[in-house]
Amino acid sequence: MSEASALIGLFLSAFLAATLIPAQSELGLGYLVINTDYSMVLLVTVASLGNTTGATINWAIGRGITRSVVRLEKIRTSNCYWTIINWYKKYGQWTLMLSWAPFIGDPITVIAGIFKVPLKTFLLIVALAKTSRYVIIATFAEKFVLGQ
Repeated sequence: MSEASALIGLFLSAFLAATLIPAQSELGLGYLVINTDYSMVLLVTVASLGNTTGATINWAIGRGITRSVVRLEKIRTSNCYWTIINWYKKYGQWTLMLSWAPFIGDPITVIAGIFKVPLKTFLLIVALAKTSRYVIIATFAEKFVLGQ
């Protein structure tokens, strides 16, 4: 397997894992760390970019949902709606630190789009969370499996 095909495969695996499509990227990253001599920094970077890109697609889906559903005047005039919006703007964006987590991470990124988390804030928090997870996985694979 060439380095380019391995990196493309890792990116696509990480991308799909971040969308609502069930996929797994951690095993691919671990495999490449253990069985190749590719730079760990490069592998973590590629996986993080793929995963963050996939999460951004979820955010865009959430924004699309907002544009289509929230146009209903009945919803927008509800006090409950504005209470939820204001709470989420104040505290909810920090739930994106869990965007790496299985099962709940993908819906959290869609919800961030629904509640109009600014793209810059979204990218910063999600990239930090997802990159941290990949650093831990790659480090575990290198240190504990390879014994280095």
